[in-house]
Amino acid sequence: MAASPKPATGGVEEAAAEEEPRILEPGAAPFGNFPHYSRFHPPEQRLRLLPPELLRRLFPQSPESRPILGLDVGCNSGDLSVALYKHFLSLHDGETCSDASGELHLLCCDIDPVLVERAEKECPFPDGLTFITLDFMNQKTRKVLLSSFLNQFGRSVFDIGFCMSITMWIHLNHGDHGLWEFLAHLSSLCRYLLVEPQPWKCYRAAARRLRKLGLHDFDHFRSLAIRGDMANQIVQILTQDHGMELVCCFGNTSWDRSLLLFRAKHTTEAHPIPESLVEEGKEKNRLRFWRQ
Repeated sequence: MAASPKPATGGVEEAAAEEEPRILEPGAAPFGNFPHYSRFHPPEQRLRLLPPELLRRLFPQSPESRPILGLDVGCNSGDLSVALYKHFLSLHDGETCSDASGELHLLCCDIDPVLVERAEKECPFPDGLTFITLDFMNQKTRKVLLSSFLNQFGRSVFDIGFCMSITMWIHLNHGDHGLWEFLAHLSSLCRYLLVEPQPWKCYRAAARRLRKLGLHDFDHFRSLAIRGDMANQIVQILTQDHGMELVCCFGNTSWDRSLLLFRAKHTTEAHPIPESLVEEGKEKNRLRFWRQ
């Protein structure tokens, strides 16, 4: 991701300096809560694969009717969340849109309160993005916080969920059943899901970093039965167990992670993928569609 905007006050600079030791040992972020994730995985690598008009075409309702609601799980310090918001609303750097929150509103959550606090302070669109601290695997807290947000809009589910390089951390910390449950919760909460799974080589790298630091290995790493081609494994879980279908793959980032779009099968007939989007994707060679 691109570097975060420079702090405007000395107090914030001091706070950032106090956090700096957290980045000296990457393996010491066992939940993927790296303080400066955007420095080595810039959001532009994802955005170049995603059509800016994607959400408007998936959800063609007029902005006056209701906003598109998105859930970003594992938002870190919010750099990618803000970049997605700008990308899908076609906003340029330094540009604001007073009506943007009426068209799209994102609820962004992360397990790390320090990262969430930074996201809140630096967010240029506070009316359109809400940041909260949440351990998504805590069922009670998840239900309370997500329901509270959805109730503000008279809704029971999100239009789309973003799960960007989060599946590995759930898997390593909660095991095979934890990954299965995580995907079950997401699929029940969202009509569409955009998932970027980490490949198996990232699991090995994460475990190796812990060993180099002399820390205990991830509790579940050696006992995981779900392994190998993780993108395919997640496709199988979502499509065979959780009532979703794979709509398309937007391609791979430069760090070799696929961007996969799923939708709940019960929305297929009511909200079909626009044919214009399909054709444009074929022409640009950016999308691959699976049809039965």
